[in-house]
Amino acid sequence: MKKGLLALLGVALVAAVAYMALFAGSPAPQVSYTSLNGQTASTESLKGKVVLVNFWATSCPGCVEEMPEIKKMHQEFAGKGYETIAVALSYDPPNYVKSFVDKYQLPFFVALDSNGQIAKAFGDIQLAPTTFLIDKQGKIIKRYVGVMDFEEVRKLVRQHL
Repeated sequence: MKKGLLALLGVALVAAVAYMALFAGSPAPQVSYTSLNGQTASTESLKGKVVLVNFWATSCPGCVEEMPEIKKMHQEFAGKGYETIAVALSYDPPNYVKSFVDKYQLPFFVALDSNGQIAKAFGDIQLAPTTFLIDKQGKIIKRYVGVMDFEEVRKLVRQHL
């Protein structure tokens, strides 16, 4: 029984690593974002910056847990060619998103994905948090599912700025 479980875990690990590797180096999808206050951005307009695109929801414990660290990272790197785009998933009511942004004074671009098109373009994102780090050329550096390893993310941001 133990050998079978270990073999299954090994296969799952290899599959997870392969799945993550599929995204590395791929171009980020061409999408447009509209912030809560009406600003717009697009994949094209963000070229030249290192961009963190975080899919989240106000009801997601991992998302709430990592948001203060995303805020710190944004404050640390924003003036150096770094941008944060937090995309609220389609099932999150806009008034909840607005209340969350106000309560935690999020200083970065927060977009609503009301029709789910942004999540679909990024590979039909269903799980939150899911985060993509994108380089200045618009290529995906890394994809994270679940709470990010912020030490690793900071290191990757520094390397690509």
